[in-house]
Amino acid sequence: MKRHQVTIIDIAKELNLSKSTVSRALTGHKSVKPDTRQAVLDLAEKLDYQRNMLAISLITKKTNTIGIIVPEFHSSYFPKAIIGAQEVASKAGYSTVICQSDETYETEVANTRVMLANQVDGILVSITKETRNFDHLKIFQRKGIPIVFFNRVCDEMDVPKVIVDDYDGSFRAVCHLIERGRKRIAHLAGPSSLKISEKRLNGYKAALRKHNIPFDEELVISYDLNIDKVKIYVNHLLNMENPPDAIFAVNDPTAIETIQVIKKRGLKVPDDIAVVGFSNDFVSGLIDPALTTVAQPVKEIGQAAAQLLIDQINREVADWKAIIKVLKTELIVRKSS
Repeated sequence: MKRHQVTIIDIAKELNLSKSTVSRALTGHKSVKPDTRQAVLDLAEKLDYQRNMLAISLITKKTNTIGIIVPEFHSSYFPKAIIGAQEVASKAGYSTVICQSDETYETEVANTRVMLANQVDGILVSITKETRNFDHLKIFQRKGIPIVFFNRVCDEMDVPKVIVDDYDGSFRAVCHLIERGRKRIAHLAGPSSLKISEKRLNGYKAALRKHNIPFDEELVISYDLNIDKVKIYVNHLLNMENPPDAIFAVNDPTAIETIQVIKKRGLKVPDDIAVVGFSNDFVSGLIDPALTTVAQPVKEIGQAAAQLLIDQINREVADWKAIIKVLKTELIVRKSS
């Protein structure tokens, strides 16, 4: 059976109306009589009519669609951020196209091509741990398509960004460990390619300085966020002649895996070694012991990023503003420290 997409012409013929009248009725134009509009809407629903968004976009030069590119879905962070972004986008009349890059640069580049092919009106992006070249993202700027970074950002591009105060969050987390009597605090850091890793490391160092604790390079291990490697690094720290009495992890998945490794070694958290994470992942309050962590307002990050993007879409390119929005974190103290 040949497929047929119901069109305005079909509705017009059925009701003996002009195409322009049907079109105005479907878009809520005031010139159409209420009973005529209702008849059109009822028939459109009955026939499962779908607006031809491609045709509309050719006329309006807009698709009312925004793209969202995130590096992974393994943690609850990015799904939460997307929920926040979608709420704002939906209220403003925008649909969303979502891609995840699986923490690889090549996939991220491919995802940007998908966004360009779908002619999105703007994109929200959080880059992968591998991304060091940003030419694929600069294309959007050249084409006059607004872009907003969130969480993992690109300093090379003068565009809006939504981040949290990673420095302050890690500073307070490490100060908390010191105030609990910990003197030898290790840091499982993220890759140096990510600004969040750099800022969290700097916050860690600042807390040590404040409390006159010497910085020991042997206690800092930067890794590529491959969770399978955490076991190797934690065991390395525990096998040191003078092992740490606390570990501050770059994120909650790392901290949660750290706790599992420590327990398998027959040690107790926090009696033998305390653990603190960063992000307040969904699982953090459910594990045993519950994880002390730095909570981020994740949903609000997504909301703020989407609002900045829509504001850019509604402006002329010459009026775009590279606003940087910094949100506060909160230290959530639980049983692991």
